[in-house]
Amino acid sequence: MRYELFETVRPRCPVCNTEQLDSVLKLASIDQQESDQVIEGRLECPNERCRREYPIIDGIPLIIRDLRHYLQNNASQLCMRSDLSTTTGSMLGDCLGPSSSFNTMRQQLSSYIWDHYGEFDPEEICNDHAPKPGALARLLNDTLESAELNPVGSGPILDLGCGVGRTTFELAARFNRPTLGIDLHFPMLQVASHLTRSSELRYARRSVGLVYQDRRFQVPFRRNAAVDFWACDATALPFARGLFSAAISFNVLDCVHSPIEMLMSLGAVLGEGAKCIVSSPYDWSESATTIESWLGGHSQRGIDHGSSELVVRRLLEEGSPDRIPGLKLLSDANHPWQVRLHDRSYVNYQTHVCVIEKIDH
Repeated sequence: MRYELFETVRPRCPVCNTEQLDSVLKLASIDQQESDQVIEGRLECPNERCRREYPIIDGIPLIIRDLRHYLQNNASQLCMRSDLSTTTGSMLGDCLGPSSSFNTMRQQLSSYIWDHYGEFDPEEICNDHAPKPGALARLLNDTLESAELNPVGSGPILDLGCGVGRTTFELAARFNRPTLGIDLHFPMLQVASHLTRSSELRYARRSVGLVYQDRRFQVPFRRNAAVDFWACDATALPFARGLFSAAISFNVLDCVHSPIEMLMSLGAVLGEGAKCIVSSPYDWSESATTIESWLGGHSQRGIDHGSSELVVRRLLEEGSPDRIPGLKLLSDANHPWQVRLHDRSYVNYQTHVCVIEKIDH
């Protein structure tokens, strides 16, 4: 956690924030530090009626409202090692089996890291017969240009659902201002946070089944000093109203327990006139979002005939009786997005990209 960005953002206790109490978190202790970054430590709410504590682990502050529940459900992620040799990782993967949390995590990291950073891998560049990584970076560049997104005011930028961090680094370099990436997937945040301290990236790239290849290469980025990565809930953002000058949220809306709460929370932390870009392939899963909270994707008997795209437009379009207060849809379009599963399997999506403006309601 970068202390300077922490002081700029001044996060609030997510528990007290729901009670409308102004409780700015304090850095209570530092157990490990590297240069300007706190690697391990503890944040504390100063409110006498709360006094909640939030740990900083591997440089990542966990500012989450229901921290106990999060830790209980993600203990294996927080304790997962990244220093195992290829041989040891292979043996563990074979013994634990394809449905284990260990192998699920390896596959997720392989898919996301390949797309975010694979273009810097010399071995990947030499492969002329396979699809190329970088779909998310291309999506970001295309949408930033078409949306004419420029930060409003002097506030930082928010990357909501940053994954392993490529878009966060790109935003900081493009706009030359502090940029905060948040997510709840701790192993992905570890990858992103590591790149703020080192330019070397190492990951296990899935070939097929339980076969993974160890890959190491350099990832050069500008404006690293302006970037940080935190674990926060997208539906309960622990920040002051109107703090951020711009935001993006790529392919997260269908991965939270309440998409409407996420949009409302995002709208609350954006400054007036600020733009945000929200995209989603609407690949709904009951494991992430209960069916009742899906935006479309079911009940084709309704007025939207189950179309997620139409539901989202209705929530954001000016004049709609269902519009989320404070958010206005400026434009929307569909863009390609690709996810690699293994050497012989790629998933192609059409993600719905919405350009939204924060307005005074």
